[in-house]
Amino acid sequence: MGKMSKAFEKSYSKQKGAEPTDQESFLRRNREQDLSSKTLPAKFIGVKGFFENEKWDVRLKMSTDPHSPWFESFRRLRTPILYPTSGNKPKTILVTSVAPHEGKGFICANLGIAIAQDMEHHALMLDCDFRNPSLAQLFGVHGETGLVDHLKNNIDLSMLIRKTGQAKLSLLPCGKPPRNPSEILSSNRMKTLIKEVSERYEDRIILFDSPPNIVASETGILAKALDGVILVVRHGITKKELVKKFVDSIGPEKLLGLVYNGYPQNTFESFIDKKMGYGYDYSSYYK
Repeated sequence: MGKMSKAFEKSYSKQKGAEPTDQESFLRRNREQDLSSKTLPAKFIGVKGFFENEKWDVRLKMSTDPHSPWFESFRRLRTPILYPTSGNKPKTILVTSVAPHEGKGFICANLGIAIAQDMEHHALMLDCDFRNPSLAQLFGVHGETGLVDHLKNNIDLSMLIRKTGQAKLSLLPCGKPPRNPSEILSSNRMKTLIKEVSERYEDRIILFDSPPNIVASETGILAKALDGVILVVRHGITKKELVKKFVDSIGPEKLLGLVYNGYPQNTFESFIDKKMGYGYDYSSYYK
């Protein structure tokens, strides 16, 4: 094992005074800190095999309630992804927005949940928003280590991927945000990671939550490297010219669809794209 890996392991040995000597020790300590290890039986009747985590953000709990009007909306969002009427099913999907505060992290989390609840698919979420990571907090998991540690220090993915509390749904958190996010996400190592996770399992859909395009150049690079893009636009925030500029830059063929978020009316089927598009009344949750 290299010096870098040993130094990395040592930094996680303070709790009990025992210094890890190999990657297995590191893995054990990393898992001990995972806040998502305890799960409870589903409170929501009618979803067989679903487990609600007590640490989940309340918004995720609400959207996974079968009695919620949002529950079926996210399942309709997943259908054209998992069962396209033409062409191949996308394996790697970027969930992003053109501006901050549009709810892309929340949409990514709920789409991951919906995909994992399908009988034939698994989902892996990668938090690539190194500037403002949110997925670990939404799922209540330990997020001090993650994608950054793999890309910078070559820590094995098996030590960094977290359980979310729901079967078939896993998360690779961001880890400690780096000083040079653009360089890391644009690196050859990131390209290798994309290839590795997309080819390893046939039934796994990989969702990449990236920073808003207007604040991060790497979002456009990721969009071109992945199979497709879901663009989250927020009512009253997103400017049409920015959406058009982003779509033109990645190519219209990359766009799987738009999600219209924060609509002020109780409307869940606002068709705004020829492929897909839904309106969600989540405006009270976003500031």
